Amino acid sequence: MYPTFNNGDYVLTDKVSYKFRQPKRGEVVVFKAPPEANCPKGAGCDFIKRVLGLPGEKVEVKNNAIVINGKPVSEAYIPKENLTQTGAFLSNRAITLGPDEYLVVGDNRLHSSDSRTWGPITSKEIVGRVFFRYWPVKSIQSIKDPTY
Repeated sequence: MYPTFNNGDYVLTDKVSYKFRQPKRGEVVVFKAPPEANCPKGAGCDFIKRVLGLPGEKVEVKNNAIVINGKPVSEAYIPKENLTQTGAFLSNRAITLGPDEYLVVGDNRLHSSDSRTWGPITSKEIVGRVFFRYWPVKSIQSIKDPTY
């Protein structure tokens, strides 16, 4: 999730909010990695990614941007040189997310295993919403959701 997070950052995850509401665009979530992510057997690894596509939305990658319902998503947290390319799942096509599907994408677009490669996730796979970084000490901060 670089540049938002670095390897070794420790975060707090809110596991309650999504029992009362659905994830919103821009929120950073922790979720159970899908089988297609090829985690080591028995590791039960979790991923941290940003929610971009919401249920019922048409999503695609076009002109180095995530496009939702025909409009590119403005992502100020992504450096301009960090191109958004398609992956095996979103390979030059648009998809419409199902009623409980979310498109999750890493901020380090060139090196992220995410929905562009293995498809959307469901709310059942989401562990919680990241709201605070507590390590390293020099990086302690609340995690703010971007506005679009």
